[in-house]
Amino acid sequence: MTTITTPVTEDLLHGHLDAERTRRGLLPHRLPARARRQVPDDQLAMAESQPSGVRLAFRTRATAITLHAVPTKRAYPGVANVPDGVYDLLVDGALAGQATVPGGNLRTVDLATGRFELTEGPAGTARFTGLPARDKTVEIWLPHTETTELVALDTDAPLEPVPAGTRKRWLHHGSSISHGSNAAHPTGTWPALVANRAGLDLTNLGFGGGALLDQFTARTIRDTPADLISLKLGINLVNADAMRLRALTPAVHGFLDTVRDGHPTTPLLVVSPLLCPIQEDTPGPLAPDFGDGTLRFRATGDPAERAAGRLTLTVIREQLARIVHERRADGDHDLHYLDGLSLYGVPDHDTHPLPDGLHPSAEAHRLIAGRFAALALTPGGPLPS
Repeated sequence: MTTITTPVTEDLLHGHLDAERTRRGLLPHRLPARARRQVPDDQLAMAESQPSGVRLAFRTRATAITLHAVPTKRAYPGVANVPDGVYDLLVDGALAGQATVPGGNLRTVDLATGRFELTEGPAGTARFTGLPARDKTVEIWLPHTETTELVALDTDAPLEPVPAGTRKRWLHHGSSISHGSNAAHPTGTWPALVANRAGLDLTNLGFGGGALLDQFTARTIRDTPADLISLKLGINLVNADAMRLRALTPAVHGFLDTVRDGHPTTPLLVVSPLLCPIQEDTPGPLAPDFGDGTLRFRATGDPAERAAGRLTLTVIREQLARIVHERRADGDHDLHYLDGLSLYGVPDHDTHPLPDGLHPSAEAHRLIAGRFAALALTPGGPLPS
């Protein structure tokens, strides 16, 4: 059997906004270089380099495919080992195989301080066999929470890149829930589930801990082609205790104004926070809690300080609804609002509790995806697909 080795080049990538050539391979990024130069913390730098929604796409008759890559895995002192990231292989849109890559780098993160130590490791391979011997579109979705340097593809038949631009482009921005925390595999995050069901070309700007109304993110959205845009805003502002009520409204207006500079009439949906009981009426910041030997989160603020402008999820929902419905609706008929409690609310918490007190389970990702598709993507809905 002849093996054809194809170096991974940017024309094979979809769902990214930049690609950095490293000494070992090609590193996809979800923020462009000009935005990365303004990133103020290691958490966001790590999150944007984790390729949630990024995939390789090509046409081939190959029955066996091997991807050579260098993953960067994570470890947290005092927390059980983080499972290796999963690579999902889709054939003509259907999941046909999953694999992991052994080896790679290890980033050891102190959750209390945010400091990390990086230990380099070897490249590894993800191998997929038994694929149908016909011409087909193959997508390999990269692990959504593992920074991944891509080296080469080995196939038993030639491959050619799939050109971009054949489907409607959906650009979504949000927090770790949009990034995919607690999802079991990359096509199991709620944005990926929505995109694959609706036939949308996803660019996922969900950044764990990083949805903070940063202007470099707004400018990135402004400058990225999109047919549909959704912004899930609010929870990280409370998690990080990043601002007070006085700053929230002008910051949201400024973010929306920047997006509208590049997308004046694109359907734009603002989504408020999902239910998170620890922060509904208690301000942040959040702190990790290892009291029972597993990672959970707790809010450290004082509910009495809401009167002084400290933010909670309840306050943010009220403000986002007012901004969209009262302050901007008359001049922007393509701007819409979706209450996050309609995606995951009190009854859902009873049946699908948050495993760590903050992030939905893998099953809840599927629930959220179904609700989002039904509420946002139906004919006549805010994001007509």
